Amino acid sequence: MRDFLPVTRADCEKRGWKQPDFVYVIGDAYVDHPSFGPAIISRLLESHGFSVGIIPQPDWRDEKSIQVFGEPRLGFLVSSGNMDSMVNHYSVSKKRRETDLYSPGGEMGRRPDYAVVVYGNLIRRTYKHTPMIIGGIEASLRRLSHYDYWSNKVRRSILLDSGADLISYGMGERSIVAIAQALESGLAVEDITFLDGTVYKTRDRELLERNHARALPDFESVRASKQAYAESFYIQYQNTDHFTADTLYETYDKKLFVVQNRPAKPLLQEEMDRVYGLFYMRTYHPMYEAAGGVPAISEVKFSLISNRGCFGGCNFCALTFHQGRTVQTRSHASIVAEARLLTYEPDFKGYIHDVGGPTANFRHPSCEKQLEKGVCTGRQCLFPSPCKNLRADHRDYIALLKKLRELPGVKKVFIRSGIRFDYVLADDDETFLRELCAHHVSGQLKVAPEHISRAVLERLGKPAPEVYKEFVKRYTRMNERLGKEQYLVPYLMSSHPGATLKEAVELAEYLRDIHYTPKQVQDFYPTPSTISTCMYYTGLDPRDMSAVYTAVNPHEKAMQRALMQFNNPKNYDLVYEALTKAGRTDLIGFDKKCLIRPRAGRGKSGGNKGIAFGGNATSGTYLRGSAGQKMQRRETGPKRKKKTIRNIHKKK
Repeated sequence: MRDFLPVTRADCEKRGWKQPDFVYVIGDAYVDHPSFGPAIISRLLESHGFSVGIIPQPDWRDEKSIQVFGEPRLGFLVSSGNMDSMVNHYSVSKKRRETDLYSPGGEMGRRPDYAVVVYGNLIRRTYKHTPMIIGGIEASLRRLSHYDYWSNKVRRSILLDSGADLISYGMGERSIVAIAQALESGLAVEDITFLDGTVYKTRDRELLERNHARALPDFESVRASKQAYAESFYIQYQNTDHFTADTLYETYDKKLFVVQNRPAKPLLQEEMDRVYGLFYMRTYHPMYEAAGGVPAISEVKFSLISNRGCFGGCNFCALTFHQGRTVQTRSHASIVAEARLLTYEPDFKGYIHDVGGPTANFRHPSCEKQLEKGVCTGRQCLFPSPCKNLRADHRDYIALLKKLRELPGVKKVFIRSGIRFDYVLADDDETFLRELCAHHVSGQLKVAPEHISRAVLERLGKPAPEVYKEFVKRYTRMNERLGKEQYLVPYLMSSHPGATLKEAVELAEYLRDIHYTPKQVQDFYPTPSTISTCMYYTGLDPRDMSAVYTAVNPHEKAMQRALMQFNNPKNYDLVYEALTKAGRTDLIGFDKKCLIRPRAGRGKSGGNKGIAFGGNATSGTYLRGSAGQKMQRRETGPKRKKKTIRNIHKKK
């Protein structure tokens, strides 16, 4: 039956089901599109002959909401959806967000905080012994003990807090099918201890010995000692590759063990093609029409997933723990076939919004060794400089993009998921940069240098400032050759571990010199299972256990953030205080190098009247919205010559 999967008993009856094999509880609204993890998992199970009923966003205050289908034949599946529920709900300042793009009409409040734990306990109150498997980003990144930013404490493995039997972690296609087949064979869920890509619990120490499992510091130790936490985290970080990883275990109460099997193998290209070639309705369930649909679909409806995995290794990114560092790709034929489907959509206007993944211009593993021996545990592919074994080659991606833009009905193919500019520079052939500027930029290209201070970039795992500046030169020069008026929009981050007020001022001076102020500022957000979050919590860099300064005080974080928008009158007091504390009052004055001007009567209450700002800053915006969104710019200060973002990156 070519339709959405059942969401009611009546839907099951139409299909002739007495009970589904699996009931899938998700924190998002039901969107049957391959950009949504629950859609992939449910359709993949369906393709293997298993029936799946969907309970999207059940009312966690009502036990009956989980009983829509009764008890499933094989088990419950639980996911918070495409996002961690806490990131979905709260800004970095821990303020409640106003909208939820993954809920009908963008309505906030349709899922609980810590959704996987709450849903798991809701299920367990009624179905005490039914197998329960949790997965998705929230479960995957919380699979062992972890620092939780929102409660500011170290929490246990989500396996224990949720009452689940298994975690299918990472990209779960292999493990979820293997789990389903094991349950179908009659194997008890507590005996499913042998599958890659899973986490289970046991009291059998002999099982650990037979599997040569490696002990992590026990939970009480990592909760009591930040050094033990950092040591445990880095062992986990070094065991995220399917070739080299050990089985790891963590001890609770001296006799309960949470065991992480090694990661599942990445999908082969043929397997990727099969996953993305499954039947999807490619939109949200019609029951949401009255609410105006599900906003998140607009971001992906006319985009194509080309790859997964990332060898970029940014320290603030959780991809190493979730998708891994081995890049996996779909074939040209698979992607082109999906693009043709897009052209038949009634509201397709000829524009493919994106062709990419975590990093758009990664279309193969970083080197040949990865295919036989896995990724290196002791070094990164691009940081601090490109590895001598790196294969920087964009030819496959160029060929793919050309095929897509030549399709009938396609006017333009954009790249919006971001490129690694250091990888572009590592490629001796400038063909990709030319093709990018000529055909695939929608007026603005987003790149992520993140900072300009060498000390902070080292903690970020990002290239030295000279690398970004060189990319700016080449991008500007290429657009001049092509006669294009196109901009660079740099993503920059405040308050990352390693950034003191000194480094924040350094970043502000750079922004002053290029005459640019971001309309929005990205403050570092400590999310589970990243090196940066480990630094934030412990004050230690787990790579070498060196001490790291971290801004944790909200007021200091506000000062660092304000420095990135020093020409905003609302930020004057914070900028003044930051410059004073940093010993940089030389930047308060009337010289063109000053960030702000002095104000008479400072210290008296009442408004910002009389504030004057130095510099020639242009205010831009981060382009996180639609590809056609216009850059917002305005001038500040008296009678200044208008500048474009393109001009600010020209060499003076």
